[in-house]
Amino acid sequence: MTFFPGRAEANQVRSARTGWRLLLRRNQSYLTAVGTLVVIALFGAAIVHLTAEVRYDDVVSALADTSWRSVATAIFFTGLSFLTLTFYDVGALDYIRRKLPYAHVALTAACAYAVGNTAGFGALSGGAIRYRSYSRLGLEPDDIARVVAFVTLAFGLGLVAVTCLSLLAVAEYVAPLTRLDAFWLRTIAALVLAGMLAIMVASRSVHEISIGRITLRLPDSRTTSRQFLITTLDLAASATVLYVLLPTGTIGWPAFLAIYCVAVGLGVLSHVPAGLGVFETVIVATLGHAADVDAILGALVLYRVIYHLLPLLIAIVVIIGIEVRQFAGHPAASSLRRAGGRMTPLLLATLALVLALMLVLSSVTPTPDEKLVLLSNYVSLPIVEGAHFLASLSGLALVIVARGLALRLDGAWWASLALALAALLLSLAKAVALGEAGMLAFFIVALLASRRLFVRRASLFGQALTPPWLTALGVICLGALVVLLFVYRNVEYSHELWWQFEISAEAPRGLRALLGVTIGASAVAIWSLMRPAATAIAPASNEDVQRAIAILETQDMSDANLVRMGDKSIMFSPDGRAFIMYSRWGRSWVALFDPVGPQEAWPELIWQFIETARSNGCRAVFYQVSPRGLAYYADAGLRAFRLGELAEVDLRQFEMKGGKWATLRHQVSRGQRDGLEFSVVEPTDVPAILPELAAISDAWLAHHNAREKGFSLGAFDPQYLETQPVAVLKCEGRIVAFANILLTDMREEGSVDLMRFSPEAPNGSMDFLFAQLMEYLKARGYRRFNLGMAPLSGMSSHSTAPVWDRAGRTFYEHGERFYNFKGLRAFKSKFHPHWQPRYLAASGGLNPVLALMDATFLIGGGIKGVIKK
Repeated sequence: MTFFPGRAEANQVRSARTGWRLLLRRNQSYLTAVGTLVVIALFGAAIVHLTAEVRYDDVVSALADTSWRSVATAIFFTGLSFLTLTFYDVGALDYIRRKLPYAHVALTAACAYAVGNTAGFGALSGGAIRYRSYSRLGLEPDDIARVVAFVTLAFGLGLVAVTCLSLLAVAEYVAPLTRLDAFWLRTIAALVLAGMLAIMVASRSVHEISIGRITLRLPDSRTTSRQFLITTLDLAASATVLYVLLPTGTIGWPAFLAIYCVAVGLGVLSHVPAGLGVFETVIVATLGHAADVDAILGALVLYRVIYHLLPLLIAIVVIIGIEVRQFAGHPAASSLRRAGGRMTPLLLATLALVLALMLVLSSVTPTPDEKLVLLSNYVSLPIVEGAHFLASLSGLALVIVARGLALRLDGAWWASLALALAALLLSLAKAVALGEAGMLAFFIVALLASRRLFVRRASLFGQALTPPWLTALGVICLGALVVLLFVYRNVEYSHELWWQFEISAEAPRGLRALLGVTIGASAVAIWSLMRPAATAIAPASNEDVQRAIAILETQDMSDANLVRMGDKSIMFSPDGRAFIMYSRWGRSWVALFDPVGPQEAWPELIWQFIETARSNGCRAVFYQVSPRGLAYYADAGLRAFRLGELAEVDLRQFEMKGGKWATLRHQVSRGQRDGLEFSVVEPTDVPAILPELAAISDAWLAHHNAREKGFSLGAFDPQYLETQPVAVLKCEGRIVAFANILLTDMREEGSVDLMRFSPEAPNGSMDFLFAQLMEYLKARGYRRFNLGMAPLSGMSSHSTAPVWDRAGRTFYEHGERFYNFKGLRAFKSKFHPHWQPRYLAASGGLNPVLALMDATFLIGGGIKGVIKK
């Protein structure tokens, strides 16, 4: 019997809502991809409708009629726009108080915008370029995230401000597009500007504002004014690129600037890569009444080539030029070469996507009559038909290998080279397309010049495409369909078209090419979505553990002694000089710490681990990694998320004298008065005291209502404890506390793992134990003592900090009921350590959250272990 039907129904509704939210969150990337394709399909239909009276030949004629003076002027303003764009990054670095040489910043920013403007896909975004480059130049991930956030926010706010200012002057031109009266457009623009001005004025006296638990740091008026000026110059220059390509007298420049800003803004909000289709629809819809639509379409095509494709080609030329050795003799050039080498794969991957789009679109557009006549004299019809069809499929294949280029796979390099050579020959055989052949030749030269960067051995077919790349396939297919409908709108469809094979039958060739690309793209998408199931991984054998121990003894990483537990799997580098210890939980392969071994062996081992995890249908995760490895993870396409800070004590300067050590001296003196005695038991003598240590460990676990942990923490295992010395505290002849010491033969670093004490131990026993242990290690020539990580410590609460940092900081401040975050840091702070950041390296999206959950379950031994401490 139900006594509270209303409450039961409410619970059911709440559960249903939670289920829907969980479903949406879990499939967010796929839903975003579907939404993007729906948006581009709608705008594609709008383009076809708006150009109902336009013919393809008229667009080609309009392109041919564009004067070289207009093209040269457009190129000049493109250069001016990209020069202005570099100052976004300069302003961002100045805002976070970091200085880098302008040459490095300009190269990074220009390449980031060349990729971001042209592709816009996740793996090829401008943020990925900045992360790879700036991590090589010494910026930490949270600094890079703040740069990206600042640049994005500065452009967005500047775009809004310039649009509103333009609307005040020319609202009547934009009113028909929005279906709002010009008066209301001006009113809205004025209100928005007033709000932005109020914030700017407030920032002069109030530097921070709090909204709930979120604190925003307001930029000063100098920063705000500078960024507004930069955005204004950028938008003015980029708008002028398109304006000079339009027919003379189409519209006044101020009115066009407003329309351009609206088009760019809608393109950004649509999340469609490069605003493709959205931008064009807005421009055609607003200017179609003032000029011939065919001329506007011709100008838009040229604009895409000049403002999007040309900077990409120039960026590749510059990067390849830096790669040439004779330019790398100067230290500055050598530094640019190192940074540029990290951007080249992304630039080439973006160019591969552009070439793929070019090959597919050319397969659905007609060949000029004079070239068809030339082909009919020298090439048979089957060759023309076959070349046309295969060229479109080579474009599809280039999309697939582009992701491998971004990941620096050697197989992707060879496949790209073979596809580009084949496509070059096919473009000549199908239509004597000299422009296509020239672009493909440029791509081939760039590939050959950058061969040394593609050294990762991995199966190209083992790389399942992610949702952004599947979106790219969908965008190309939809774009080809829209172009096909536009070009052949005067051809009446019939089933017989599919079987027409004539040298002049261009529409049937386009239909067959589009069908081939669509079927191929669908097959690739289905294959990518049918991910392989996660397979179990075997723990390391005794031989593997002993081999790993031999490596760690030659390193200065004391925490790597956790490999002695034997509860983790081990992967060795190809040269056998380094290893990674890891475990699996859920769909995560979680590696503990950086690779152990010489740093020159890290890149290949990191990539080997990532590739093996992916081939098993899992995500690769690196837990508690140091700043020195961040560039390697960035090169592998991973992002770093701060976990906390590691406390290290410099034993060479450790001396309990002076005022700052007064509290610790007091604890040591108190321990001595309480009769505490410190000693270190060597590994050979540990078995004799194991019964006492086991009793203390059991009492400690019972007192704290806890259970043994794992993965990044050792458990009470006799075989594990017998491998290293153990520090013990005795009181009245009985052991009351102990900690096993982690050491290597290098005598560089010492640390502890298990730290347990009896409930009867005097207060302050652990302070006494640590102080005495550090004195002991210092006397034996060790340089530093590793106190371990303080979780969530050092997370940024800055307004431009990533959501990850702000969420972590909030949990650190208000999550004491779940974990003693502040207490742990306070304990470590007694020893006045140097704090070093530690990170979680994983791919973007929801992966870092899921990876952190999996790592937490690994450490806690499952959900029950986490709940039960």
